[in-house]
Amino acid sequence: MNRKLIIGTRGSELALWQANFVKDRLAEISVEAELKIIKTQGDIIQHLRLDKLEGKGFFTKELEEELLSGQIDLAVHSHKDLPTVNPPGLIIAAVSDREDPSELLIIHKDCVDITKRLSLKHNATVGTSSNRRKAQLLSLRTDLEFEDLRGNLQTRVQKLRDEKYDAIVLAKAGIARINMDLSDFHLEEIPPVEIIPAPAQGVLAIQIRESDKELFDILQKIHDPEVAQAISVERKVLNLFDGGCHAPLGSYCRKKDGVYQSWTSIADTNEDFPDRVFLQSETTEGMAEKIFSKFQKDRKLPSSVFITRDLAENSYLARFLKKHNIQVDDRSLIRIFPTINKLDSFILKRADWIFFNSKNAIEHFFKLEPWILKKTKIAVLGRGSEDSLRKYNRVADFSGDNLGIDTEGIAKEFAKLVDGQTVLIPRAEGSLQTIQKALTENTKVIDMPIYETVIEEEVNKTNAQVMIFTSPSNVEAYFRENLADPDQKIICIGHSTAKAIEALGLKYTLPYTPDEIGLAEAIFGLDY
Repeated sequence: MNRKLIIGTRGSELALWQANFVKDRLAEISVEAELKIIKTQGDIIQHLRLDKLEGKGFFTKELEEELLSGQIDLAVHSHKDLPTVNPPGLIIAAVSDREDPSELLIIHKDCVDITKRLSLKHNATVGTSSNRRKAQLLSLRTDLEFEDLRGNLQTRVQKLRDEKYDAIVLAKAGIARINMDLSDFHLEEIPPVEIIPAPAQGVLAIQIRESDKELFDILQKIHDPEVAQAISVERKVLNLFDGGCHAPLGSYCRKKDGVYQSWTSIADTNEDFPDRVFLQSETTEGMAEKIFSKFQKDRKLPSSVFITRDLAENSYLARFLKKHNIQVDDRSLIRIFPTINKLDSFILKRADWIFFNSKNAIEHFFKLEPWILKKTKIAVLGRGSEDSLRKYNRVADFSGDNLGIDTEGIAKEFAKLVDGQTVLIPRAEGSLQTIQKALTENTKVIDMPIYETVIEEEVNKTNAQVMIFTSPSNVEAYFRENLADPDQKIICIGHSTAKAIEALGLKYTLPYTPDEIGLAEAIFGLDY
């Protein structure tokens, strides 16, 4: 290319980093470029909430006008800021690779309470201008209060330092890109399968004039087609819902082991409990339309659910069921008894790691009032165990939920991490010992059965449309005397429970995560 390109960008530190990133990528393919800073409506109007600004594209409109008039050759945007339909004459010619789309909860150290979910104190005030974040955070913590938060990253963080909020929420991608120092705060990273991000969060979009064929061809050299394919689902979902940047909608799609996985969350307002759907498909074709169909108001949901454990009145799943007027029959079919009444302090001192594979293991272990050294790290199988651990003032150093794989896969990853160390595993009598079997010969295992399960002698049949089984023991207890009706649907928590159902020759649904969020996703996703 003979001409020197002009890149249009906003003037914030993050926007300049993004524009310079594209400039450097162009330099790698011997294309020269310079930056032109352009102020947008979103930069100028700082006194209004984002959802009060008229129209869409208030961080992009002025850049697009300069592009259409030929004042610049390309514009660099945070893809999540773009409307789903380009102005006539403009196209997205290329997208970047994807920065981690997780959310970052930045907490003032005086407001930390690790016994609570997200490590945030009761009734904390959280700064965010995103209705999507408000709705999803409220679904996890009903006690939180929210205040609007505007400005560039530095301005927002300074407001937290000035104690105008107890915590703020930002996209991890932006913080990572400018390498901002947040060492004076407590940070909680929230993965995109827990708080579902904005469509295309973490991706840069390069916008050009549709007529500039030469530039389009050149930009294909820095284009990431796999990212484009995944975010096409997210952007299509946004388009189908006719949502903008301020809609309480989250959509995230990724390709993992050759399969596309997609999560979607939407609420009517930022104070309403959101519904969520998880889907998997070998292709992205028709995926967004299938997601959209799940959220139609006239779609039939089950009228009743049976679950083999007690359900707390204000828990995530209980609130989901109440929202949709779904009757619940919650009762455990087993009883649990401790098998030891004292822990050997010498054994605890030897442990480099303690691995818990269930909430029951955590509760029975801590009832014995263990004295755990500060150096000892704690691992859990999933998010449910992680939340239970917080009640005892401990945060997991390793959680299998972050890996997105089955128990055997989690065991293999954990085995790599602890190779050559000493691992204490409190467990139930008769457990499958999947973690123990995966550990290497170099790893010292302290195997500790601390409780046993006893099946109830008489278990009444349920007529609920959906049956949720929470453990292999509960499966054994129910099907010892009962059969499943042909029209009853089964959901399993965890792979070991699923194997027990599979052994009976029954069909089942396995939630992506073995917790109440995963269960709500699974119930909402069932077809009737």
